[in-house]
Amino acid sequence: MTDATPGAAAPAAAPACPPDSGLLSPVRAGTPAEAAVSDTAWLQAMLDAEAALVRAQARCGTVPAAAAGVITAAARAEHLDVRELALASRETANPVVGLVKALTTVVAERSPEAAEYVHRGSTSQDIFDTGAMLVAARTLRLIGADLRATAGALGALAAAHRDTVMAGRTLALHAVPTTFGLKAAGWRQLVLEAAERLERVADGGLPVSLGGAAGTLAGYLQYAGDDAGPDAVLDGLVSAFAEETGLAAPVLPWHALRTPVADLGAALAHTTGALGKIAADVLVLTRTEIGEVAEPAGAGRGASSAMPHKRNPVLATLIRSAALQVPALASVLTQCLATEDERSAGVWHTEWQPLRECLRLAGGAAHTCLELVRGLAVHPERMRANLAATGGQIVSERVSAVLAPLLGKAPAKDLLTYASRRAAETSRPLAEVLGELPQLRGVFTPGELTALLDPAGYTGLAGPLVDRALSDRAPADRPTAAAAAAAGSHSSVHHQGAT
Repeated sequence: MTDATPGAAAPAAAPACPPDSGLLSPVRAGTPAEAAVSDTAWLQAMLDAEAALVRAQARCGTVPAAAAGVITAAARAEHLDVRELALASRETANPVVGLVKALTTVVAERSPEAAEYVHRGSTSQDIFDTGAMLVAARTLRLIGADLRATAGALGALAAAHRDTVMAGRTLALHAVPTTFGLKAAGWRQLVLEAAERLERVADGGLPVSLGGAAGTLAGYLQYAGDDAGPDAVLDGLVSAFAEETGLAAPVLPWHALRTPVADLGAALAHTTGALGKIAADVLVLTRTEIGEVAEPAGAGRGASSAMPHKRNPVLATLIRSAALQVPALASVLTQCLATEDERSAGVWHTEWQPLRECLRLAGGAAHTCLELVRGLAVHPERMRANLAATGGQIVSERVSAVLAPLLGKAPAKDLLTYASRRAAETSRPLAEVLGELPQLRGVFTPGELTALLDPAGYTGLAGPLVDRALSDRAPADRPTAAAAAAAGSHSSVHHQGAT
């Protein structure tokens, strides 16, 4: 006899669900960060946390060393079915309960005695949060390496184009001249600052989680034995666990104190924001009517499904997509600081997927940005042509400043405003209009006026600013002579007309 209603159809089996392949997130598809935060990687990190915990307990003398060895050897993701654990977690609201059961079964097959020491005194959040910090630490190393390499490539670009003049643009319009070297140096500064933020988080900001059922470590203390004092757990076990994982030792259990996760999200948002600035600039400069830079070419890259002539700036597009998503996801992590009790119902659980998305989107963006800047083609000849688009108006500020001592600051500005408007209305060069103004008769020779309106003569301190930005480079970030020569050689092919 069964509980089924007569005539009722049997419940449908859960449909097969292949792993997330990145179809809707190409910025991270196939990148190292994607693998570092996969379900399998996350499962392995939780198993690593279980193994590290039992080794720490063995170091403290509360678990036989032989049992710790058996558990460590058994704590491999290939011994468990990640999909079964995912389905089982629907019954427990977290994957650790099923993981502990499955790991205990694997250990018991090797040593029934050792199985008694799996997850001893622990709780799901200790294992999950420690696993999350391990995943983060491993992913941050990948992101950091890509950021440092990107900064090196940008340093080479900044040095090679220290004096390559281009239009500075504010509110979408030509402002005053700048240099591509200064732009690249600014990109590099943002990337270095992002790398430093991530390194600060990685260096002491990723702690083990060890609190037991409600953050009192009571279970660990109980299993340590009647003779164990507070120091055996507070100093001995916590420190040993931190050493076994390579993570930091927290001052307090942080089950309900979610600063480590919120800080991590904030640093990842800053990282993608820095990379997003580069992408946004490239997207502007690569427009058909501007054409001052171009993404590295590749077979099939940038192809349009409808327009054969197009080569879309796909790398910058992917980076920008991550830059727009991660801050929103990181805000979810910040909201989770307001958690109730000693473990939240739903708030802790809310962190998991946004944290993973932040890690893999930032990792994908960093990896993609390195490819972008290493192959970025710069076209100074287009920069010079665009500088001429306003017929000298781009240096009206300079002429106004030169005339201020002669006419007064306000009259000089009014004169240049009138002349610039007149030049635009009549489609004539600013020099020609200025030469006709009675206020300036005899003030400049034609040659002086031409020199005064040359954009290359009005880049301010762009060159020295590049020098100052690059002078603080660590040896690993400093382009070698060979790299500088290669950048110069690349410029000779793609960058005719560099100043």
